[in-house]
Amino acid sequence: MKTFSIDGQQMAYHDYGQGPVVVFGHSYLWDSQMWQPQIEMLSQSYRCIVPDFWAHGLSQAAPYNMANLRDYAAHILALMDYLGVETFSIVGLSMGGMWGAEVVSLAPKRVESLVLMDTFLGLEPEVTNRKYFAMLETISLSQMVPQQLIDTVGPIFFAKNVRQDNPHLIELFERRLAAIKGQDAVEIARVGRMVFGRRDMIDEIEMFHLPVLIAVGQDDIPRPVLESYLMHDCIEGSQLVEIPSAGHIANLEQPEYVTRTLQSFLEKIRR
Repeated sequence: MKTFSIDGQQMAYHDYGQGPVVVFGHSYLWDSQMWQPQIEMLSQSYRCIVPDFWAHGLSQAAPYNMANLRDYAAHILALMDYLGVETFSIVGLSMGGMWGAEVVSLAPKRVESLVLMDTFLGLEPEVTNRKYFAMLETISLSQMVPQQLIDTVGPIFFAKNVRQDNPHLIELFERRLAAIKGQDAVEIARVGRMVFGRRDMIDEIEMFHLPVLIAVGQDDIPRPVLESYLMHDCIEGSQLVEIPSAGHIANLEQPEYVTRTLQSFLEKIRR
């Protein structure tokens, strides 16, 4: 694990392999390790840079002056400058796709291609916005993730039969949630408000002119398939793939399928 300092805080990141650069963005409440199945294969042909989002993994809390995901996109561009990387692709799942699109907005000539997986670039629907902000307030005030929230949040990240089909995945995730304590919980909630209070980019993505792959688990609960079709309609020339037997964390539920899909997409844009 390496670190990069910006605005007084340390961002942790992995840097694997050589070749064209691919930057990976993980989901909220996860960290860079979630991409390990894909990195094992893709790092044989690509340089894979995988940061931990602020307050996740080994990265410190978000800088005091960070207000939104666009600010984080600027941090990613600063990391690329620090590493001497001019152009790169982005593979982002959920929150990773949200800030990935902000990077495209800030520096369209530097991003060669974009993968939006189990994500949505419009406003958070009002009903879920209220629900998520209430959850974040509970986490912040209690400085932990209460068991009742773990029982509620854990299953919605996966396909319906996760406890039978992938019990290790949900058990790992629930242990991760239970381990969030103290100021770490406060900081997790703080960046969560940026994620779920993000700006609406739907009109803006109609102006994107780069190869875009939209991928979504067929059983994704937080980011329903219809949201991906909406983005597909907005982004001219985009490709859409439904990932079978997968929920929100599709890359871990169907790692081989997702890795093959990413390999095919990235190889196609290199031709």
